[in-house]
Amino acid sequence: MIFHLTCPDQRGIIAQFTQLLYQHKVNVLSLEQHVEPDEGLFFMRAHADLSSMTIPSNALIDLLNEIEGKLSGKLTIHDPLMPLNMAILCTKEQAHVSDLLMKHQSKELNCNIPLVISNHDNLRSSVEQYRIEYYHLPVDAQNREFQEKEILSLLKTHNIDIVVLARYMQILSPKIVQQYKGRVINIHHAILPAFKGDMPYHKAWVRGVKMIGATAHYVTEALDEGPIIEQDVESVTHQYSVKEMIQAGRDIERRVLTSAVKAHLQHRILLHGQRTLIFHG
Repeated sequence: MIFHLTCPDQRGIIAQFTQLLYQHKVNVLSLEQHVEPDEGLFFMRAHADLSSMTIPSNALIDLLNEIEGKLSGKLTIHDPLMPLNMAILCTKEQAHVSDLLMKHQSKELNCNIPLVISNHDNLRSSVEQYRIEYYHLPVDAQNREFQEKEILSLLKTHNIDIVVLARYMQILSPKIVQQYKGRVINIHHAILPAFKGDMPYHKAWVRGVKMIGATAHYVTEALDEGPIIEQDVESVTHQYSVKEMIQAGRDIERRVLTSAVKAHLQHRILLHGQRTLIFHG
């Protein structure tokens, strides 16, 4: 099991937690902690093996809840052996979708992917070859509200835990964002603040940019301002053509998106306001 604990910083937090596990023969495989001294807050992620535990699981949870109360904290428990259900939303770009599907097929992503939703039909064959359902839901100004209801219905039907926007070029409504708060991951080029709108790499090339990158973040109602999960950059020179710059940027985007998705699936992320704490696991 994986335990996330957030509480006011105080003496003996780790001691109380690990002593309880030790008493009932729970083996701690890894434990990481972080303190925000200015806020007086303590954060912990612990991964434990319960296979030799001497009490029932519900009894252990009751004891842990007692500690949670004493510490005035919040404890959440995750089962890493229980794969999350992940939905991919996309538009026309194949690279990001194919990378996720290949990583899933090779068991690098511990999840189920029951469906892919797109507002275009371009990627149907490349998705269906993985025996994954593909839903084409075209979006325009007239049907946007209806199609979002369809998306929500599909997400609920398939018990989706996490939504990944693999270059999905549509803005999600506040309704979807609220229902899946902290569970929608988006990817965009890190040069976005300077070059918003269409053709950002073209604009960057014209301005002679020397560094390109990508950012994966959780989606919030504030566009492209959600908590950042993963980032990476790469140097470019004047010798790069626009095409080469786009390709380099797309490669970074794929790496960053996959890394962010892995961190979420492995329960290595603790959200704290607009910040993320990413543990090693």
